Amino acid sequence: MSRVEKRTSTEPLLPAPAPRALPPLATLPVSLIMFAVFAVQTAVSSRYGFHRDELYFVVAGRHLAWGYVDQPPLTPLLARVSGELFGDDPQDLRIFAALACAATILVVALIAREFGSGRPGQLLAAACTATSGIVLGVGHLWSTATLDILAWLLVAWFTLRLLRTGDGRWWLAVGAAVGGAMLNKYLVGYLVVALLVGLFAVGPRDVLRSRWLGGGIAIAVVLATPGLIWQAGHDWPQFTVAAGIGSDDGTTNRIMFVPLQIAYLSPLFVPIWVAGGICLWRSEQLRWARSILLGYLVLCVLVIGSGGKSYYALPLLLVLVAAGCEPTVRWVAARPARRVPVGSMLLIATVTSAVISLPLLPAAKVNAVNGINPEQGEQIGWPELADAAAVAWTRIPPEQRDRAVLFAGNYGEAGALDRYGPARGLPKPYSGHMSFADWGPPPDRADGPVVIVREGEATQRFRDFVDCRLVTRVDNGKGVDNEEQHAVVELCAGTARPWSSLWPDLRHFY
Repeated sequence: MSRVEKRTSTEPLLPAPAPRALPPLATLPVSLIMFAVFAVQTAVSSRYGFHRDELYFVVAGRHLAWGYVDQPPLTPLLARVSGELFGDDPQDLRIFAALACAATILVVALIAREFGSGRPGQLLAAACTATSGIVLGVGHLWSTATLDILAWLLVAWFTLRLLRTGDGRWWLAVGAAVGGAMLNKYLVGYLVVALLVGLFAVGPRDVLRSRWLGGGIAIAVVLATPGLIWQAGHDWPQFTVAAGIGSDDGTTNRIMFVPLQIAYLSPLFVPIWVAGGICLWRSEQLRWARSILLGYLVLCVLVIGSGGKSYYALPLLLVLVAAGCEPTVRWVAARPARRVPVGSMLLIATVTSAVISLPLLPAAKVNAVNGINPEQGEQIGWPELADAAAVAWTRIPPEQRDRAVLFAGNYGEAGALDRYGPARGLPKPYSGHMSFADWGPPPDRADGPVVIVREGEATQRFRDFVDCRLVTRVDNGKGVDNEEQHAVVELCAGTARPWSSLWPDLRHFY
């Protein structure tokens, strides 16, 4: 071996280059946007009423468990906490939703900072997030999607810090975020698969050799295990629910995937997230983040292939928006006159997203936006549904009411009857839908009349209710075309079999 070769072989390895310093955080302007959105969300949160899912979560929160047939425990648990801390009206339940909305705005601004955005780019990222339809919509209602979008964005942010710095300790934060997301919804598995495929395909693969990866996996497993044990002990009902979504809505979801990806954020933001995708793929400075773009494409394939809902892929699309903010700011800086179209874009997005996603219109005018965002209409008419059920209940002779049953066709109806029924003299409702089936059946001694509230045509599930007659139909009084408008209220003489025998046939997951 030559002297040169010997000296070269014993030279110490050069240390890895230090990660570049991040720009300062635009603390004040981002905080102002967060506060403004929180204030608006809080101000309008009581304009309509509960959403059907919220009514369900409130009841589920009174039956705390490590799992439910259609979800893990976190959203019902926090619904219970909200009720204990603030109260049981819609605006009380939605305080956590408004806080999650504000936190989502902050995380997207932090993600833009990871990509090198200065204060203007961070401000644009926060503004785009605050004016996007999906963020405003899930920030208004308490739902699993509210926490899911925030949790996925946290996973993405921690992953970006891991990739940018090469510091394997960020795997612990990634694992905690994934595990926390698993307590809310199991869909985060799609995100994990998509990000791993991106890393394996385009790197940087070095982070996959970190000893901290095992620690991150362990944290995620520990957090997710109780819910998974519950699912396993109940024959994995979550898969049944997911299969129902794919079977009933899968074709529509696939057809509408791309249009809804555009519409849910805002069509006006398309140039920004397209610029973000191009920047991630072409920029040498952001080569370390290229796997995020591929991860988004893989996620889209997974969602489309399973017939899932379009909004499942939106968190990574928000990451692309964050990546596109700095190029957009530079584009505007090159010609100051371009501030006008960008400012106009944000203004138009603010108005359209707010009208579509928030309860700003009079309730009687909701049909104007209900076709785009049906969740608006699902907040109207629940007290009127309870009124209609009370009409049928009064037809039951008083001496028979202790053996009578109030039965709802779906969890929204059951939740509404639970919330508004007692003030109208109605008893506890029962339903075979989702986890309501686990909180029944009525006792077999309840062999008297049955009041049924259901939307749609009678199915085979109702074949054992005998001598049923129509009493009335639900009218929300606003002409809103939602699922429960004109729902049927029937009075039946009873059931052909005892409830314990009938109940398995009444259970349904979707």
